[in-house]
Amino acid sequence: MDRYGFFINGEETTAHRHYVVQHKYRQEPLAEVGEASADDLNYALESAIRAFETSWAVFDRYRVLENAAELLGQQAEDFARTIAQEAGKPIKDARVEVARGQQTLRYSALAARTLKGSEIPIGGNPGAENRLAFTIRKPYGVTLAITPFNFPLNLVLHKVGPALAAGNPVVLKPAPAAPITSLKLARLLNQAGVPKGWINVVTGQGPEIGEQLVKDARVKLITFTGSAAVGQIIRAQAALKPVLLELGNNSANIVHEDADLDLAARTLAARAYGYAGQVCIAVQRIYVHHKIWEPFRDAMVQATNDLVVGNPEDPATDVGPMINEAAADRADLWYREAVAAGAKTLVQGSRQGVMVPPILLEHVAPSMRVMSEEVFAPLAGLVPYEDVNQAFNWANQSRYGLQAGIFTQNLKVAMQAARQLQVGGVMVNDSSSYRADNMPYGGIKDSGIGREGPEFAVEEMTYPTVIVLNL
Repeated sequence: MDRYGFFINGEETTAHRHYVVQHKYRQEPLAEVGEASADDLNYALESAIRAFETSWAVFDRYRVLENAAELLGQQAEDFARTIAQEAGKPIKDARVEVARGQQTLRYSALAARTLKGSEIPIGGNPGAENRLAFTIRKPYGVTLAITPFNFPLNLVLHKVGPALAAGNPVVLKPAPAAPITSLKLARLLNQAGVPKGWINVVTGQGPEIGEQLVKDARVKLITFTGSAAVGQIIRAQAALKPVLLELGNNSANIVHEDADLDLAARTLAARAYGYAGQVCIAVQRIYVHHKIWEPFRDAMVQATNDLVVGNPEDPATDVGPMINEAAADRADLWYREAVAAGAKTLVQGSRQGVMVPPILLEHVAPSMRVMSEEVFAPLAGLVPYEDVNQAFNWANQSRYGLQAGIFTQNLKVAMQAARQLQVGGVMVNDSSSYRADNMPYGGIKDSGIGREGPEFAVEEMTYPTVIVLNL
C-alpha cells in the first residue's frame, strides 16, 4: 500500500498516525493516510499565515493556475483512476470530472485577472462634487476548505482555485473516505508553481480536526460542501467568520405533458442513478403530468433497467458502489420504510454489500424520508400531478432549494418554473443535475449560503474596501 502524510508549506510531511482508505468496490485497503494532530494543524495554519504575509502577484496567480490546468491534463488518467478507486465513481464519470477540473482551474485563472471594484456615484451628494469614490476587492486571508467525497477533485478545485485566484492561502481538509486525490492535487499545484504555504492539505477521520480548524481565529473564511446538519454546526462554531455553505438537496424534476418523453426518461434515469445517486443535485423527486403518466413510467423503467451496475473501473459501468456499508444500509432502510408505508417498487435489484442497484418507486408520499430528505443513494420516486402549479407547490415544500429540472416545450411553463421554484438553479429540458463550472451554483433554505463558480466564488472570497478621494 502507498502511505501518505500531509502537504504543508510546499512539501510532503510525515504523519505519526495513519488510517486506512478503502478501495470502494473491492472493499480492501487502498492506502494509508495521515491522521492529523493538533501540531500538524497548527503547522498548516502558521504556514498559510506566513504565505499571506508575502506578495503573490495577480499575474503570477493566473499563470500558475493555467499551468496547473495543463499539468492536470497530462496526469488526467492517474487522477481518474484514483477517483474511481477511492470514491467508487465510474471511470467514465471520473474522466469527465478531471476534464471539468481543468476548466475550473482555467476559469479560476481568468477570475484572478478580471476581479475588479467599481466607482460609487457619490457626486450627487451635496458637498461631494469634488470627491471620487471607488472600491477595490481584497482577500480575507487564510481560507479553510472542507470538501466531500463525491467529487474529490472538481469540488476541491471549486474551493481551492477561486481562493488562490483571490489571494487567499488555503488549508484543505478533504473527506476522510477520499483524501488521496487532494494530496495528489497539492503535489500538482506545487509542481505548477504555487508558492510555499499557499496550499496545505491535512487529513484525518475524526470530527475534532474540522472543529479545531473551524474555531481557530487564524482562519478568516470557511468554505464547506456537505450535509445540512454539519453545515449548521460549522456556521454556529464559526462565530463571525464568513462561511460559504453548499449543502444538501432532494432535487425535484417535473415532466410536463408536452415533454420529450424519451429525452426526459433517459436523462432522469442517468442522473438519478449515475454514481449511485451520490450527488447533491441528483434526481430524487420526479413529478409527472397525469396525461403522460403511463408512457413516461414505462420509459423510465426501461431507461433505469438499461443502466449497467458494477465495477467502477469498467468503462461500461454507470452505477458503482456506495461510499461505504453504512450509506448502503441507510438507503436500504429508507427504501424498506417507504414500501412499508405504501410505496410500490417499479425497479429494484438485489443489494450486495456496498452495491445498491437502482430503485424506482411510485405511490410515494411527501412524509416518506425518500421524498422529504436527501437520500444520496440510487433511489427516486415518481408522483403524478394534475396541474403544473401543483407540481411547483410540491417541489417547494422541501426544506432544500439547490436546483430543479423541468421538461417542457412550452416557454411560458418554463418561465413559470423559473419564477416559482424556490431554488438556486432551474434547468429547462435537462435534469436538476446539470452544472457548468462557470455558472453561479448554490442554493437557498437548507441548501446553503453563497455561490460557487470561480467568478462568483472569488467575489464571495474577497471583501470590498471603499476609497474616497477629495480632489
